[in-house]
Amino acid sequence: MTIDLYTWSTPNGRKVSIMLEECGLPYAVRRVDISKNDQFKPEFLKINPNSKIPAIVDPDGPGGGPFALWESGAILIYLAEKAGKLMPAEARARFTCMQWLMFQMGGVGPMFGQAHHFMRFAPEKLAYAIERYAKEARRLYGVMDKRLAETPYLAGPAYTIADIATYPWVARHEWHGVSLVDFPNVKRWADGLAARPAVVKGMAVPS
Repeated sequence: MTIDLYTWSTPNGRKVSIMLEECGLPYAVRRVDISKNDQFKPEFLKINPNSKIPAIVDPDGPGGGPFALWESGAILIYLAEKAGKLMPAEARARFTCMQWLMFQMGGVGPMFGQAHHFMRFAPEKLAYAIERYAKEARRLYGVMDKRLAETPYLAGPAYTIADIATYPWVARHEWHGVSLVDFPNVKRWADGLAARPAVVKGMAVPS
């Protein structure tokens, strides 16, 4: 059965479209144009009362009925379990994967997002905010670069939801003033992910 994906062309939205492509799960794109405040429409608030994309509605959810889910990290875990892919089963590897997923959810996403806002969209260019978030973005790149010097992917030798969660944010590195030349291990990792057919397709959603 077809999963409804409520999304827009943001890093958080693209995490889920990439995941659906990687898992080969059928899905239909429901555009939520956040530039037009579609996320505040009553019909979307019934699915996500927090008025954020992405969200999904799985008609074949747990117990066999429709199931709505929001928060991109939760959706990635749900889809990984549904498809039996991209999250390790062995306990140590599984928690390592969850650790790097939480690193993205609690660090990369919020900090890169703030850098995007203050560097590109804020009506007033606040030097303190720009410096603060640019510095933190570079620190996080350093953490990833050190990790990726030791292992092919963030959670270890295998490609997982931790990589899927992080890549769409790194793909916008220029938005937060970072050159991947300064982080060669991140660049190697990002170039590899960018060449995956499912990533190419997922990054183009919604068209």
